[in-house]
Order: sequence, then structure tokens, then C-alpha cells
Amino acid sequence: MKYMKTTQKSVEETVSLLESSVRRNDFGVLHIHDLKTTLNNKGISFDRECRIFEICNPAYANRVLSQDMSMNMALPCRISVYEDEGHTIIGMVRPTAMLASLSSDPEMAKIAEEVEKQMVRMIDEVAD
Repeated sequence: MKYMKTTQKSVEETVSLLESSVRRNDFGVLHIHDLKTTLNNKGISFDRECRIFEICNPAYANRVLSQDMSMNMALPCRISVYEDEGHTIIGMVRPTAMLASLSSDPEMAKIAEEVEKQMVRMIDEVAD
């Protein structure tokens, strides 16, 4: 259900490279959540780096929503970059697994496969 890669790069470098990779693969970065800063600003001590990217390709989003508007709850796609035991991890929940749990529509499965291929490419480009 998850796709994860470890990289020797720092979280900051990985975040920068991922932003570029997302755009190169025709997706847009809607927002990057900085979990450490958000929790610390709310008075919760959290020391590990974690950035959560919300990304979207409008054409894919349109195809999904045209098939089933309730699938808006599964959008946008997310890729996380975080630190764990001294390593930088890049990961996502596989769109194929997530959409399969929400819909049995074969067209939805096809869209999820296309999106997943691109997201795996983005992660692999950054991790290597």
C-alpha cells in the first residue's frame, strides 16, 4: 500500500528536488505542510522533520471527479519527505491501493495506475 524510498540527501535538499520533479512531471505543488513547525507552533514539542506535499495534475483530477465526484475526498495526491532514525525517507500511499479501496470502477483503476507511475517516477528521480 505504501511506496517508500530512502535517500542519503538531507530533508531540505530532498524537498527542493521534489518540488522540481513534481513540476517536471506536469503536476503542481498545491501546498507543502511543515509538520514540525505546525506542531511546535501549537505548543507540541516535535523534533523530527516532516514535509507533506499536496500535489495535483488538473487533467487527472478532472477525469477522477468526472467519473465520481465523491472521490474528491481522496484528492489531492500526497508525497511525504521525513526524517527517521537519521535517514531521509520519501513516501506515498499508492493511488492504486487507495482508489481500489474506495471504488471498483475499472476506469478509476486505470487513472490511478497512470498517476501512480508518475508519482513513483518523481520519488525515484529524487531518491537516486
